Amino acid sequence: MNRMTSRSIPEPSAPPQAAAPAVRPQGCTNFKLHHLARRVGQHYDAEVRKTGLKTSQYSLLSHVERLAPVRPVDLAAAMGMTASTLSRNLQVLVADGFLELDAGPDARSRLVRITPAGRAKRAEAQRHWKAAQLALNERLGEARVLELHALLDDTLAQMAATQGEGDDASASPDEAP
Repeated sequence: MNRMTSRSIPEPSAPPQAAAPAVRPQGCTNFKLHHLARRVGQHYDAEVRKTGLKTSQYSLLSHVERLAPVRPVDLAAAMGMTASTLSRNLQVLVADGFLELDAGPDARSRLVRITPAGRAKRAEAQRHWKAAQLALNERLGEARVLELHALLDDTLAQMAATQGEGDDASASPDEAP
């Protein structure tokens, strides 16, 4: 009589594992992005507001400083806004003495320039913007911020490529303090 030991009994093979169900995005991507943008915007606004400017005004001063002298239509295009929105924003900064509108090369055109007071206000706001950036880096961790930047840059490039848009990199002069 043959005796079988427990060693000689073949182990049943494990059934093949079922493929894990595909994880699908849940919720509205648009809502999540807007919610994040609002929270991050509030973070920057709280710091830049200490200078008496809104972050949108700081961005406008930064664009004008980099591009000036610039026609309003070109400034609006660089900032990704309509001419009427730009016009409303320019009026406040012109009234405050931070920007000026000069005559352009012909009678119908105008050029936007930053004033010395505007340069000083922009430099002040830039220090606060940098403080907000450093605080965000610390709060989220630099590695996460780098990952977020890479993901955002890649996503923007993919969206631009599929929609036939140009590169929007020029729309954020605030990135280089």
